[in-house]
Amino acid sequence: MSRYISEAIQIQVRERACYLCEYCHASEQWQYVTFTVDHVITLSKDGARGIENLALACFHCNRQKSDRLTAIDLESGEEVTLFNPRVHSWRQHFIWSKDTLSIIGLTPIGRATVTALDFNRQRIINIRAEDSKIGRHPPSNDPIKS
Repeated sequence: MSRYISEAIQIQVRERACYLCEYCHASEQWQYVTFTVDHVITLSKDGARGIENLALACFHCNRQKSDRLTAIDLESGEEVTLFNPRVHSWRQHFIWSKDTLSIIGLTPIGRATVTALDFNRQRIINIRAEDSKIGRHPPSNDPIKS
């Protein structure tokens, strides 16, 4: 069977995600590269083919996550599932730091995902800082924005 995701489904995924990476909440609007509509649980690991298993992901999060389903929570040392935007609530697992430049994991899942997907790498911190100066960060369509 084909791995092709129709344009209509891709549009639905983008709209459902408010055009934000469903992991790090980067805005697709300001990127040079179109975000990926990807299987949360890869087909190679028996993930479903329907929209219920699709997420919008920036290039970096998609690449860092790859086909992984788990990671280590450095605080507890436990292996936990990575954040799944189809199952978990972003708001329950993450918050923005006071300056909104970093994402803080609130739970073992959140902490493990922040580390595994490298949400707070220096390059993205710098981008968030510059975007913040001109009112683009956090994105106005971010449902988490206060």
